[in-house]
Amino acid sequence: MAGRFRVLAMDRRGHGASAGTGSDAFASDYEVDADDIAGLLGDGAHLVGHSYGGVAAMLAAARRPEAVRSLTLIEPGCYQAAADHPLVAAALEANRAGLAELPADLPPETYLAAATDAVGLPPLEPTPRRLRAAASALRERPCWEAPIPVAALAAAPWPKLVITGTWENALDLYRERGGEPIMACARVTADRIGATLLRARGAAHYPHVETPETVNGALANLWASAP
Repeated sequence: MAGRFRVLAMDRRGHGASAGTGSDAFASDYEVDADDIAGLLGDGAHLVGHSYGGVAAMLAAARRPEAVRSLTLIEPGCYQAAADHPLVAAALEANRAGLAELPADLPPETYLAAATDAVGLPPLEPTPRRLRAAASALRERPCWEAPIPVAALAAAPWPKLVITGTWENALDLYRERGGEPIMACARVTADRIGATLLRARGAAHYPHVETPETVNGALANLWASAP
């Protein structure tokens, strides 16, 4: 996509190559992210957000609708936009219970291992970058609690696209705990904000990585059709 467009890929604060925020080197937050994204929109841009970033992108789009040319959400964690759906409501209950059980002094190494073990995935190598991200995640408000400006997004005139995987190749536990609620969230969110829903066949939580041709083709078509 960078061969055809000017692409800015943002690391959230406390993640990747980005610095932290405030006195806490690891602190991050969807509201802070939304401010950062809104500042990057300039005079107008096509906005794409994945997972937690999808929530921040929704907030940023509602804050600066005049600077948005299109909005694409890839497997967004915007559970509050679909909190009345049974699968999403059950996931919220389970997530809150799990978060409440975490000790305040939980080491990042333990959290990183638990994140994959809880859904039956093999452990990730505890690289410095992943451990920094795990430490950031332990100190931030979860994206699934973010209030979503559904009405403002539905009223916005620019085109919207929600992309979700079909998860048929995922491990059963991963699909049950992660895939089913997020696919339901994607369907409901797309309907409520007036977005087109695209199911990326064969993908799970990372359609842009697992099925890049599908996602890049959809983005190119969306951007070409936008004012």
